[in-house]
Amino acid sequence: MNEFRDRFPVDAHHLERLHGDLADRADDDGLLDVAYTTVDSPLGPLLVAVTDVGLVRVAFDGENHAAVLAALSERVSRRILRSGRGTDGVARQLDEYFAGRRRSFDVPVDLRLVDGFRRDVISQLPTIPYGDTASYAELAARAGRPTAVRAAGSACAHNPVPVVVPCHRVVRSDGTIGQYRGGAAAKATLLSLESAA
Repeated sequence: MNEFRDRFPVDAHHLERLHGDLADRADDDGLLDVAYTTVDSPLGPLLVAVTDVGLVRVAFDGENHAAVLAALSERVSRRILRSGRGTDGVARQLDEYFAGRRRSFDVPVDLRLVDGFRRDVISQLPTIPYGDTASYAELAARAGRPTAVRAAGSACAHNPVPVVVPCHRVVRSDGTIGQYRGGAAAKATLLSLESAA
């Protein structure tokens, strides 16, 4: 194998172009069910995955992107490739958000990875305005089950599309920030970013 590489070297740019062509052909032929990319952010690299319905997953680096892709392959489709098709718009909006030029996201979201009360809770998250916070108790009430505070917290912890669907805006009733899928430091960074605007 090394002898082949030595005789026929291929540069990274050429390989990237070939991969892009493959992803485009797969999409054109209806063979690409999940497209993904990685976006640089102040929180580290974020994995962004989309389906034909919308954004299905945002994953922090600490979540192990390879494991997230494997889970998407099992739960959504094995037809998954790195591609800018469908992901470029989300990547651009994330860049704008982190630069302080965007306060809300207007990308379609695919919540197929959550159901039941968790989905009810996650559906309420976009109602919390940029720069504001709500308590887990308030969120549980908004989702129709005021006594299900722990379940609301669990729903936030399992939000498949953090940052875009703002579970970071949910805090404990005593005002402390609480847990976050991307870690407490990431949650603090997001809250600070929004309060500075």
